[in-house]
Amino acid sequence: MNTDVIADMLTRIRNAQARKADFVEMPHSKLKEEIAKIIVESGFALNVKVFKAKESKFKNLSISLKYDDLMEPAISKIERISKSSLRKYFGATDLKPVIGGLGVEVISTSRGVMTANEARKKHLGGEVICRFY
Repeated sequence: MNTDVIADMLTRIRNAQARKADFVEMPHSKLKEEIAKIIVESGFALNVKVFKAKESKFKNLSISLKYDDLMEPAISKIERISKSSLRKYFGATDLKPVIGGLGVEVISTSRGVMTANEARKKHLGGEVICRFY
């Protein structure tokens, strides 16, 4: 069975926002945690928490979702860019702002997971994982 854990994470966030949930929980991985931290630092979520349930030996990740006064989600679109069937790599000069700088692309570089803006400033390229705005 070949599952894309990042696509699963993004789908869980989309589904939780569609039902106006306060938070979303998912199995933990270091990559998911880094992506969640970028979502929080960019202002599209409130906080991220790693926890372990009492009966479980595995860690979970919880993201507190952010909404405006009319209960519209802060993230209007979140999508996977590089997939297991088609990887997308970009050089530092190929990374462009998302929606005029209002959105964020998450990129996996040789120096870790970061936003495309950070990668561009450090002259790093890499695999573009996802985009949200």
